[in-house]
Amino acid sequence: MFALTPGKAVPVGSGIWRLLALNPGMMSGPGTNTYLIAAGDGLWVLDPGPEDSRHVDNLAAASAEIGRPVTAVLCTHTHRDHSPCTALVKERFPVRVLGPAPLDDALQDHSWQPDEVLVDGQVLDLGGAALKVIATPGHVSNHLCFLHQQEGLLFSGDHLINGSTVVIAPPAGSMSAYLDSLRKLQGETLRAIAPGHGDLIADPAQAIASTIAHRLQREDKVLDALSRTSVCTPADLVAQVYQDVPAFLHPVAEFSLHAHLIKLVEDGRAESPEDGCYRLKHG
Repeated sequence: MFALTPGKAVPVGSGIWRLLALNPGMMSGPGTNTYLIAAGDGLWVLDPGPEDSRHVDNLAAASAEIGRPVTAVLCTHTHRDHSPCTALVKERFPVRVLGPAPLDDALQDHSWQPDEVLVDGQVLDLGGAALKVIATPGHVSNHLCFLHQQEGLLFSGDHLINGSTVVIAPPAGSMSAYLDSLRKLQGETLRAIAPGHGDLIADPAQAIASTIAHRLQREDKVLDALSRTSVCTPADLVAQVYQDVPAFLHPVAEFSLHAHLIKLVEDGRAESPEDGCYRLKHG
């Protein structure tokens, strides 16, 4: 829909621009999408991305081109490809920082310190427009989405991305919470989705429904694999459950597989008789 051009602010809505960070890779796709959102006379920066001074330079250039100063930073979550650049933005611009509460695990940005912790249902005034905060735990427990209510545009972070499914890595990630959060979004009026990676998603209802269906189909594969063994670990099952995924991605897929197994235990359909091992629950 819109060019994924690194370092160049591209309009994706009325008063909304996307600035692609310079971090393409296996997990980040074309790179992290930083969004610039008009708010009053200023710009709010959503998901400033990884710690990269080049990206801040590009952000400053975009701010000058648009003719609005950077006044705030928002983050959907605190993985290291989404929030660490906040510290560099704060050095360059007088901003306030809003977003989720910090989370303490090995995958998080431990420099993240918001001035205001946002809560589910909160509505942020953009000066003539509004941004609704939607708590969407699953990919990680402190994940937030933001709905630009006038544009009907959902900033989905890593809850939904374009071109792939997201990784759910326990313990901070939860498959049960992820599916619940997807269903929660089905109650919102959405025109399009602005993901943390990849281009805009033009059909939100279809994208959400197909993601739920895909996860449940994967869950059925987990159950089928469990039915053919006694006790096993996620590593024992990953080649069977993810036979449609290249083998070099299996170590990453193992995280989501583990999340599926934990959900099956929570649902009473599996049990974990030994640490790290799982089996079907009978009777």
